[in-house]
Amino acid sequence: MVSTQERRSFPLHVEQVVRSDTEKAASQAKATAKQQKPSTAQRRRGRPKGSTNKNKADVTLTPELWRINSMITALLQRVAAYISLTSVVLDGHFGNHHALHMARQCHVHLISKLRSDSALYWPYTALYAGRGPHRMYGSTLDCRSIPEKYLKATTVEGHLQTRIYQAQLLHKEFSHALNVVIIVKMNLQTHAWAHVILCSSALELPYDMLRDYYCLRFQIEFTFRDAKQYWGLEDFMNVTKTAVTNAANLALFMVNVSHRLLRDLRQSDPASGILDLKAQCRGYKYVTETIQMLPEKPTPILLTQIFTKVACLGRIHVVQPSFSPG
Repeated sequence: MVSTQERRSFPLHVEQVVRSDTEKAASQAKATAKQQKPSTAQRRRGRPKGSTNKNKADVTLTPELWRINSMITALLQRVAAYISLTSVVLDGHFGNHHALHMARQCHVHLISKLRSDSALYWPYTALYAGRGPHRMYGSTLDCRSIPEKYLKATTVEGHLQTRIYQAQLLHKEFSHALNVVIIVKMNLQTHAWAHVILCSSALELPYDMLRDYYCLRFQIEFTFRDAKQYWGLEDFMNVTKTAVTNAANLALFMVNVSHRLLRDLRQSDPASGILDLKAQCRGYKYVTETIQMLPEKPTPILLTQIFTKVACLGRIHVVQPSFSPG
């Protein structure tokens, strides 16, 4: 779970996933079919003979999406009495109608990223011709020439210009309109440009919030970095299912614990980090074990000085910790 106020993520649920033989075979078959799929030049024009209309709302979730669905549902039930969650943010791998359908089943909105070459369409706004079905899709979106009325913000940093557009667009794979934010960056010297397409099923979500929520997704990467660098997620040698689950959960649980302790420590030492916290706790442990071996306990003043001195050993930011020995 990602906090928009503290701007950091909190790992709450970890599930060990081992793909079954059926999933591996299905993945391999999909990759093979993709390689053997005929190109547009080889395929005849028009609709293939015998094809029928398909209801886009009838979506069969993959085993991966079912796992995410169950985890989101469990999380929503766990925090329902304390926090109201409205959105799930997934990376570009899940920028498809299957993931959006999964999110709506959980009664949350999807925020994700589409492929840069996604075929997006403007809604058809011309008058009805009086015959045939009502048209839904207008012209195809061209990211190089988006009307100025959809421009929301423009910034220039050095020779790099960033333009942000927002519009409700259609995609033939999705059953509903999408709230789309297009970020176009251009080098004003070379005129080279690139763009990113973010999307959400929440049609009323402002462009700045949609962009900010997707940027916050990267806080999850910092969580895994801390778990690997400081709490052994990358180093444990367990092989059994229970042992692996315990080790992974312990490493991620310590990420939450350490950030909670850092919040108190930084009130007196704003520059303190994880290594400073670990050094302080290690110093506490060393002093406590040593004091228990002494035949006579030192005076409170001397004991405070010992705690203060030892707790500073091994710190990255050497300061005088403000704490009282327990």
